[in-house]
Amino acid sequence: MENTAFNSEDTLTDFRAYGRSKALKQMNRGETRHWSDWRWQFSNRIKGLDALSGLLQLTCSEKEVYRDVIGRYKYAVTPYYFSLIDWSDTDDPIRKQCIPDPREIEFSLPGSEEDPLAERSHMPVPGLIHRYPDRVLAMVTGRCAVYCRHCNRKRTWISAEAGSTREAFCRMVEYVAASPGVREVIVSGGDPLISPLSLLDEFLKEFRKIPHVEVLRIGTRIPVVMPMRITEDLCQILARHRPLWINTHFNHPREITPESTKACERLLKAGIPVSNQAVLLKGVNDSLKVIKELCLGLQRIMVRPYYLFHCDAVRGADHFRTDIRKGVEIIQELWGKIGGLCIPNYVVDLPDGGGKAMMVPSYLLEFSQERAIFRTFEGNIVRYPCPEGADALL
Repeated sequence: MENTAFNSEDTLTDFRAYGRSKALKQMNRGETRHWSDWRWQFSNRIKGLDALSGLLQLTCSEKEVYRDVIGRYKYAVTPYYFSLIDWSDTDDPIRKQCIPDPREIEFSLPGSEEDPLAERSHMPVPGLIHRYPDRVLAMVTGRCAVYCRHCNRKRTWISAEAGSTREAFCRMVEYVAASPGVREVIVSGGDPLISPLSLLDEFLKEFRKIPHVEVLRIGTRIPVVMPMRITEDLCQILARHRPLWINTHFNHPREITPESTKACERLLKAGIPVSNQAVLLKGVNDSLKVIKELCLGLQRIMVRPYYLFHCDAVRGADHFRTDIRKGVEIIQELWGKIGGLCIPNYVVDLPDGGGKAMMVPSYLLEFSQERAIFRTFEGNIVRYPCPEGADALL
């Protein structure tokens, strides 16, 4: 692979400029004034075997391996997200998230499955997942701006499960309308924010008409991988359907750029709170230093670090999986070192539809009728009195 080294005095801007130039060269284009147009970004995504071969300077035998990889798990990268890659570093964390890897088809761990969360078995109508009693998840599209290599729905890249037709949308709405226990609808995919605005507006409006649906939520990685899509027009439409929350997906502090910051600011100014769901990924962010920097950076741009997910046991992403104790160790080290608003909940999504389970360090060592014994974040032992009957009415 082409190796353009950056010395210690070079800045993030330097390799981003190089990455932008490399992206444009890969598309056989010179500098363009359309870089900030999300439509241009989406239509000029880098994809296909020839593009990949040129990027990685593959030999003939390597090319055949990668042909098999992208034949099973397609790839596409927006020029913007591609420009974040430091091509002087073969272990670059952005590159690992978006450039195909032979390990996706060559490496597996025991227990990995195409559908580890048993979403198919909790799908009463096509594209609608009803796993928790009070909320449903609607997969409204199978397309993404960037296909993340650690995606837990890689199976849908092969065989679509999203309800992306108008008929499917109607069936989802009808199901929710007939389910009075559902108070929240999570709109996901794929990435719903690449849908036409009129269609997204109509879909949200239909759910908003249902009396027992109190809250809407959208899961999207658009602010991270194609932030120019967060336009004023989009924000105005989303604001019509408040209370509406955005959950996005920053995994590394280098993804917090001026462009992604501006995208989040637009959402916030429209009255739409933004939370983050990161995934703990081997070689990308599986260290205290990176997660701490990510969480502090998110707080600075007023995005709440909400979840840190343990990487699911999904086929095609096993090379990203860490030891579950690694996440607990990271969260334990964060406690007391940074503010509580910066610390995400570390959760494991259990197999077979078991739902989310929080993995938290244990600070409560002993609990009796008279006292509780704690270990502080500094390692000190503290005895806290809690006499039986203290909560009795006087």
